[in-house]
Amino acid sequence: MLIARQLFRPHRLIMIALGLALITWCASSMRWDWIPTYWDNGLIRKGLWNTTWILGASWLLGLFLALWLGLAQAAGPWYLAQPAKGFCSVIRGTPLLLQLWMLYYGLGSLFPTYPWLRGSVLWPYLREAWPYALLSLTLSAAGYGGEVMRGAFCGVDLGQLEAARAYGMPRLTILRRIWLPLAVRRVLPTLGGEAVLLLKSTPLVATVTVIDVYAVSSQVRQDTYLTYEPLLLLALVYMAMAGLIALLFSRLERRIPARIA
Repeated sequence: MLIARQLFRPHRLIMIALGLALITWCASSMRWDWIPTYWDNGLIRKGLWNTTWILGASWLLGLFLALWLGLAQAAGPWYLAQPAKGFCSVIRGTPLLLQLWMLYYGLGSLFPTYPWLRGSVLWPYLREAWPYALLSLTLSAAGYGGEVMRGAFCGVDLGQLEAARAYGMPRLTILRRIWLPLAVRRVLPTLGGEAVLLLKSTPLVATVTVIDVYAVSSQVRQDTYLTYEPLLLLALVYMAMAGLIALLFSRLERRIPARIA
């Protein structure tokens, strides 16, 4: 009953009515007959798949690197802390598009000059665009996530860590069972926000010929001379993916006991 009362408040009813009216107008006044064509030829499916797997792989790899970057800055010796801090500063201080182009047009044009590399098993992958897109997004996620994890590690109560050391726990056990869970629980909302920001950065991979959902939208606009319909569908796709990310992290927050934070 409480949910129903909150849902049927006047201002929310007005917003729902406006939303339904907008959806009805878009469905009846715009052209959507191109969707089955691009779905049947596999272009839409390919764009959705590439966006999804590049986002998931780069975020997971970036989070793994971010844990070590944050730990190095929070508790590592200077010869680990300073390079980690420098890496995060460079990544956060330069545009992602610049990083992507430096990798694709820089390393991508340098590798062919080595004959031994062109004859190796890596060459079929190095001449593709997606490894550079994946690497640039991974490094970006690691750079931003490293600062987030540094703050999370530094924010854990030192008394709990000292108590664990007093009980004779090894450092690795303290990290695995106390320090890391406490730090991750504190920054789950921030990590979710970083994942959404990474999602909104994925259209940049289209600039290096990777076919993602943005590239599909651009192709549809070039073929059909339609402007608003592909962009509206693109916006809905990104909103749906961002909503799924938010839902995933909200469930993670509920599954991890709040008392450990």
